[in-house]
Amino acid sequence: MRIYDIIIKKREGDELTDSEIEYFVNGFTNDQIPDYQISALLMCIYFNGLNMRETVSLTKAMMNSGEIMDLSAIKGIITDKHSTGGVGDTTTIILAPLLASCGVPVAKMSGRGLGHTGGTIDKMESIEGFKTNLSKDEFVENVNKYKIALAGQTGKIAPADKKIYALRDVTATVDQVSLIASSIMSKKLAAGSDAILLDVKFGSGAFMKTQEEAFELAKIMVDIGNDMGRHTKALITNMDEPLGSSVGNALEVREAIRVLRGESGGALLSLSIHLAAEMMIMAKEAEDTKSAMKRLTESIDTRKAYDKFVEFVFAQGGNTDMIKNPELLPVGKYKYEVRSSIEGHVNKIDASMIGQAALIVGAGRENKESKIDPGVGLILHKRVGDHVDKDEILAEIYFNDKSRLDDAVKKVFDAIKISNAKISAGKLILGQVSKDGIERF
Repeated sequence: MRIYDIIIKKREGDELTDSEIEYFVNGFTNDQIPDYQISALLMCIYFNGLNMRETVSLTKAMMNSGEIMDLSAIKGIITDKHSTGGVGDTTTIILAPLLASCGVPVAKMSGRGLGHTGGTIDKMESIEGFKTNLSKDEFVENVNKYKIALAGQTGKIAPADKKIYALRDVTATVDQVSLIASSIMSKKLAAGSDAILLDVKFGSGAFMKTQEEAFELAKIMVDIGNDMGRHTKALITNMDEPLGSSVGNALEVREAIRVLRGESGGALLSLSIHLAAEMMIMAKEAEDTKSAMKRLTESIDTRKAYDKFVEFVFAQGGNTDMIKNPELLPVGKYKYEVRSSIEGHVNKIDASMIGQAALIVGAGRENKESKIDPGVGLILHKRVGDHVDKDEILAEIYFNDKSRLDDAVKKVFDAIKISNAKISAGKLILGQVSKDGIERF
């Protein structure tokens, strides 16, 4: 078998066999096939696509390229959640302790942020002492003891995906739906959970810009998961404006704490409850959405979820004083108030631009070597549909490097559109995809 022949075959639009896919994945992972030949093959895939069997085969080959977590020592049905990336999306930090407080085991392996989308690991590491490099034994023990554990993905999980993604990133082959789906699912399946809920986002702050693209990606990922024996489901959610009011690592942790204490609501709480309810049903801890949401809401109201979060932070070495007194979390030395120059109604908040503003002041990574400043970011004071008076605060920017402020302020002004006409925010959840098919709400 030769990689040259595989490239020609896919260039001509022909279907690759399972053995051909396994050959090129293993050959590239083990440095037996050069990157220029895989680059050529990726471009052929970009233009000619992969069918469902090929996509499942690619997922399986990447999943099997490294360690597959054995979590059989964990009691109960293990649930996991994956978001395709957004802005102000702190749902994992809310729903993980929320589910654990209701008896659902959450064994979460998360990544770091890149670009304008934040990573759960980065957010939690803004808490002093919080440890994410757990050994497998520590990870399993924490889930059994506390019903919750969070760890960073290691290089041992799907190393083929890491190498192939790095090549896609520099060869303009990232946005191909089968390559996206297999990249996400190879890591999720290798992480060892029994049930996977996918939060597939669309809109200005998401990778998929339209509803139809999001439904297409969700369908492929759900089919992959279920074909490989994992209960997999997806919700299609709106990321046209930031989900929460805070964007930036420690700022988002502060907002999550307020939500868990019952002091904040809105879209962030609503989506967290909906996602957690689906996961409760998948874990067979609730029979239907109504009963699941009732238990979850009670856990917020009684502060059981907040208490579980404190316990979770303690279990992983974090300073719980920062949770009990969130003002101890890092915050930028300087604050700038972005004020409206006109009166009217907010009719758009471009999530991508808000994320870029946070990135400019140091809240995200422009490349994998970039260092994150945990205390910087911004807090939005308005949502789509809100009335704004002239000179009223639209957002607060927290920063440490004064040279970056002007560019960040410009991004915020460009992101927030104000007019005389009042419009309502778009629907938060547009539908779901399961093994039974697509349902639009």
